[in-house]
Amino acid sequence: MKKSKKKLYFYILPFFCINFACELITKTKKKMKKLFSLLVIAGLATLIACGPSAEEKAAAEKKKQDSIAAVQKAIDDSIAAAQQAIDDSIAAAKQQAYDDSVANATKKGGKTGTKPTTPTKPNQSIPKEKVKAGQGKG
Repeated sequence: MKKSKKKLYFYILPFFCINFACELITKTKKKMKKLFSLLVIAGLATLIACGPSAEEKAAAEKKKQDSIAAVQKAIDDSIAAAQQAIDDSIAAAKQQAYDDSVANATKKGGKTGTKPTTPTKPNQSIPKEKVKAGQGKG
């Protein structure tokens, strides 16, 4: 059964018992009716008053907050791992491009016995003396 149905039965059942008890009392003795009704109402009040205590409510709230914190930590860790993977991928691509440019520069040099020219690193500007005519910015 669902929780809502259990709660519904929990609150409705005592009223059926009160009704049955009142009918039983009216049929048997009318003198005891008031006393028995009072006892039933007092019993019903104590039954309804027995809810979760403050400690139980606090424990449930703490459990809820712990669960939220655990989910948030998992999300943060996932985002951090994805960002790290992106950074590693970018670094590997830059390194590969640098290695390829070094390899191409040594192949084009072609002269044996000469020292290969030092390639420029990525994001390094070329001095104005080495810029040839026709090499514009784009």
